[in-house]
Amino acid sequence: MTGVDPIAARAFGARAEEYDRARPGWPPDAIAELIARFEARTVLDLAAGTGKLTRILVQHADEVIAIEPVDGMRAVLERRVPEARIVNGTAEAIPLPDASVDAVFVAEAFHWFDLDRAAREVARVLRPGGSLAILWNYLARDIDWADEVREALQAHRIDHARGPDKVPWREAIEAVFGPLHELKVDHDHVTDREQIIAELSSHSSIGALPPDRLQAALDASREVLERHGIDRVAIPLRATILTAQKRSGDSGPSAA
Repeated sequence: MTGVDPIAARAFGARAEEYDRARPGWPPDAIAELIARFEARTVLDLAAGTGKLTRILVQHADEVIAIEPVDGMRAVLERRVPEARIVNGTAEAIPLPDASVDAVFVAEAFHWFDLDRAAREVARVLRPGGSLAILWNYLARDIDWADEVREALQAHRIDHARGPDKVPWREAIEAVFGPLHELKVDHDHVTDREQIIAELSSHSSIGALPPDRLQAALDASREVLERHGIDRVAIPLRATILTAQKRSGDSGPSAA
């Protein structure tokens, strides 16, 4: 696979405002500690989306380069994080020189890439000793109403092959960098019913639906939320952060 997956381009391009407004962010203290540990002055946010992570990175790094290939997402990113250097590009052909950044962050995006090519490109742009961080948000515990929402969506969603649980993204990274090191950080996502609906619409398997099917999916989700009396709520999340390092003095990457 090269370029941007058409499902991702359609869903994220059309739902960029919903993505930015409703998707959860990241635990800022954990991100700040990572940048300090990496001793990173120049940081790349790869597939930055609307800048949910970028806006934290710019507070702690001297220079942040945010690469995003989807026009709709990049337009929001440019508006929301003007402090970053924003570039149109893909993970398979990162438009940066060799050994030009101290750290690369990828938040909930690596599963969309051509895995082998992207892992090698990340290694290419990292300086010797530079670090890679892959971030995912998961529910910290089971929530009855969230399970029911997933069940309600099941009849409507697009069952595409690029889900993070369907592609060997971890194996591709470890083939280049060696074993990943894992950190888990709990944080809350404070939201409400309308924001939850907006967030659901920003996921690729829902946002890429044609308008009538999209509306049916969101109506089914709203029915569950209303039945459970869900209005304003703090959703417990667990940020899983996987890191690796390009060995100092080595022309290629290796284990941390």
